[in-house]
Amino acid sequence: MKKISRILSITPLFKGLSEQQLDEIGTIAIDRHYHRNESIFTEGETADGFYIVADGQVKIFKTSLDGKEQILHIYGPGNPFGEVPVFSGSRFPANAQALVKSRILFLPRNAFVRLITANPSLSMNMLGELSMRLRQFTIQIENLSLKEVPSRLASYLTYLSREQENPDHVTLDISKGQLASLLGTIPETLSRIFAKMSAQHLIRVDGKQIHLLDPLGLEDLSAAGKLAE
Repeated sequence: MKKISRILSITPLFKGLSEQQLDEIGTIAIDRHYHRNESIFTEGETADGFYIVADGQVKIFKTSLDGKEQILHIYGPGNPFGEVPVFSGSRFPANAQALVKSRILFLPRNAFVRLITANPSLSMNMLGELSMRLRQFTIQIENLSLKEVPSRLASYLTYLSREQENPDHVTLDISKGQLASLLGTIPETLSRIFAKMSAQHLIRVDGKQIHLLDPLGLEDLSAAGKLAE
């Protein structure tokens, strides 16, 4: 129980809750384990609960009729997912799959709704987190529809720099193929853009380590949208 409470304590949905409240949530959490590439839920499936990554990595994605995959989000430890349709009483709008061997906490909808009713502070936390998720999703839609791929990549590297609290370099925790899907492009195009950005001394690629040689230049590229020829 204490291990589950520690996982819940790093989840943004439950930030600021007391140990007792976390323990109460822990009593309804179901511990699940998934193998690499195992499906967690599929688009159109009834949302009878939501999930929290305890360990591992999960991708949220949609697949087109011709089989093309578009990654929407990639979540690691502490991140909740699948929570929005649960409270709207609808179905999951996308697919979820474990990228690596993962431990996932499942919180059943009915039991969680009863907890929310008894803990109004929990509702406020969730409103704040869902509002932030909506803002991030709006930015992603803007990037995919209005910006060219170099700008999307620069935006993502700048975001990772803030997320990882490191202005000098970032670590890619997904494959470049998955990154290409996340940015709405193909691996070959992404590789060419990495090469161009390296040639212009914006970045230096060292395996999964991306050294940010010119952070201000990356921010300009994120706004301008095109690499200089």
